[in-house]
Amino acid sequence: MRFFHDQSGILHAENVSLAEVAQDVGTPVYVYSAGALRAAAREFRAGLHGIARKHIAFAVKANPNVAVLHLLGNEGFGADIVSDGEMRQALAGGMRAEDMMFSGVGKTDGEMIAALDAGVGQFNLELEAEGVLLSSLAQARGKRACAVLRINPDVAAGTHPKISAGRSANKFGVPVGEAGAVYRRLAQLPGLDLRGIALHIGSQIGDLALLEDAYRAAGAFVRALRAEGHSVTHVDLGGGLGVAYHSAEHFPAPAAYGAMVQRVTRDWDVTLMFEPGRLIAAAAGVLLTRVIWVKPGAECPHVIVDAAMNDLARPALYDAYHHFAAVRPTRHQFGANVAGPVCESGDTFAKARSIDAVTRGDLAVFHTVGAYGASMASTYNSRALVPEVLVDGDRYSVVADRVEQGQALLRQHLPNWLVEHAPA
Repeated sequence: MRFFHDQSGILHAENVSLAEVAQDVGTPVYVYSAGALRAAAREFRAGLHGIARKHIAFAVKANPNVAVLHLLGNEGFGADIVSDGEMRQALAGGMRAEDMMFSGVGKTDGEMIAALDAGVGQFNLELEAEGVLLSSLAQARGKRACAVLRINPDVAAGTHPKISAGRSANKFGVPVGEAGAVYRRLAQLPGLDLRGIALHIGSQIGDLALLEDAYRAAGAFVRALRAEGHSVTHVDLGGGLGVAYHSAEHFPAPAAYGAMVQRVTRDWDVTLMFEPGRLIAAAAGVLLTRVIWVKPGAECPHVIVDAAMNDLARPALYDAYHHFAAVRPTRHQFGANVAGPVCESGDTFAKARSIDAVTRGDLAVFHTVGAYGASMASTYNSRALVPEVLVDGDRYSVVADRVEQGQALLRQHLPNWLVEHAPA
């Protein structure tokens, strides 16, 4: 089913006209489809149907909106978190602390204390010293912390360097050659229940063979740990399956991924844990924007829209592609650059691309922005933080308000010494 589709010449999210959303909420605005989120969550779970013992945790960094998290919690998902803030978002969305895995290479003392006090179900340790500290903090609170050790299998993800995480040069995990000794020492610490390993080689992966290489390395490590007498009950396989941003792209379906996982892990005898993020949320969102100007250019016109790189950072960060389409398309197209109003040359979404012909005041959307869209937004150029809307059938609601610059000013203050010495 297509959750963003044309009805009577107007692009709709499910049964809601995006023109109506723009009139009601203004632009730019993120619009999410509840149906698309549910469909992706169910497809991923169905792809793992042959795996008896599993836990699926949504990568909150992809989209931390509490309404999105609540919806996915209702689909049986836990949360993969990387900060105290993400933990609070997931709790506010109704997710249970015991269903959360706390990942991330830079957990602070305060964050680990907050997670222990909340009852987070698992800590994914990135280095030995982190495990030593967690043991101490848990003991001081009369608790035991469940943990796994993240290994770095030195496997390339075959993706953009900025979203690759499994090579030896990356900052994540313990090199697999050193992980045995680290695991041995951590397993002896009081206050720490070390129960397995974790890995994650990167994001937007399109080749299952790369994931299989990493998983086989993990399986060999599990066998080596058990040969030493360690109990290994959990393996976190991370996330990383890619999604198609362009019609010419093709990525493995969850069913193919699940079949590979089942084949590779059939003799592991563990609970497998998964951290999908982009795969669940990306296609469930669009960024609705309005054309400010169509400005003549040296080679092709510049379509200037009211969305900018502070609202959608991926094109500026990764040269990422997002399909641009008119809300009221005609049969006409033209070649154009699409850019935002931010004072950076990098505030460009498309260059010399054939797009729907648009004029000043027209509405348009950037597709496949439900993951790493609003979650990466900023107030650069003192712009407002973009609002978010959730559509469910013929209903919609604002699930994150627009934060105008006037509201942002409330957190800024002049020190007395500056005011006292101001010129008359």
